[in-house]
Amino acid sequence: MDNYYKITSGVLVMNEKREILLKEDPVRGWELPGGVVEPYESMKDAAIREVEEEMGIHIEILKFCGISDEVDNHIEHMWWLGKPVYGSLKTNRESLNVGFFQTEKALKLIKMNNFK
Repeated sequence: MDNYYKITSGVLVMNEKREILLKEDPVRGWELPGGVVEPYESMKDAAIREVEEEMGIHIEILKFCGISDEVDNHIEHMWWLGKPVYGSLKTNRESLNVGFFQTEKALKLIKMNNFK
């Protein structure tokens, strides 16, 4: 059994209406944007890159929110709070749908408890 952990960096992006940005992953369903931190990349830069790649917009990181883990899957998640700066939402193979949602709606869309 491997003794290493994957490090991911995810971000809760909130717009001026206090809506939350979500993407619909083809496997996991609706979730916050994020992904694996690449070699020689900071965790903050990974979060910014993942939002741009998965959703087409540029964000600004406002602050670090915390860490969560999936011990059984050997994954550590770093979480950030961000805001959109510019760009237009788009979809791709990793994000079938994207959009901003009120908190109550976002919590209903997200089915995986570790993403809530």
